[in-house]
Amino acid sequence: MASEEQCSVPPRWRSISLTHVEFPAGDLTGQVLAYTSLLPLAILVGFVTLILFKRELHTISFFCGLVLNEGVNWLLKNILREPRPCEGAHATLTTEYGMPSSHSQFIWFFVVYFFLFLYLRMHQTNNARCVELLWRHILSITLLGMALSVSYSRVYLLYHTWSQVFYGGVAGSTIGIVWFFITQEVLTPLFPKIAAWPISEFFLVRDTSLIPNILWFEYTVTRSEARNRQRKLGTKLQ
Repeated sequence: MASEEQCSVPPRWRSISLTHVEFPAGDLTGQVLAYTSLLPLAILVGFVTLILFKRELHTISFFCGLVLNEGVNWLLKNILREPRPCEGAHATLTTEYGMPSSHSQFIWFFVVYFFLFLYLRMHQTNNARCVELLWRHILSITLLGMALSVSYSRVYLLYHTWSQVFYGGVAGSTIGIVWFFITQEVLTPLFPKIAAWPISEFFLVRDTSLIPNILWFEYTVTRSEARNRQRKLGTKLQ
């Protein structure tokens, strides 16, 4: 049982508000949009998972761009110091400043960078060109809808004004474009050297920048290796 000293109430409590999103009680649309606004957090978790299991330099560079983007957002908020709308509407906020929206800036950086990656970085490697272009277009439309939903959720839930969301999107898109071309033109030529570093080899960090379509490559290599092992296993059992 806790002692009396341990149970003494501190003068003020603070919550970890990383996933704390408020919505109007009984508002189903608000609830859905509240969950939608958590998409940037899900993307971050996805990046950490990819980096841990794939350890690919382009993915690491993409993630570093997201971190840089968040740093720029923090700097802009503390320079502009524009308050959020409807002061006092929310009990828990990470910062009192709203210009530009960090959610909007994050999601538009991610989506714009992904657009450029899909259409400029990934190239056709098989004969199913129509099929590949179709899934790229479908994925692009899905990403666009995701970005618009996250941006709208911040206004609907009274966390930001339209201008804060708009300029967040402009900032994120601009940084996404700049970072993509920095990655392609400056960092990508250095990836083979970085992958050859002893520390990179120790952590199994790899460079796949010369492989046009990594999804197709991994699929064909894995399928071929699985078939070879299956044949060897079948030979041993005979």
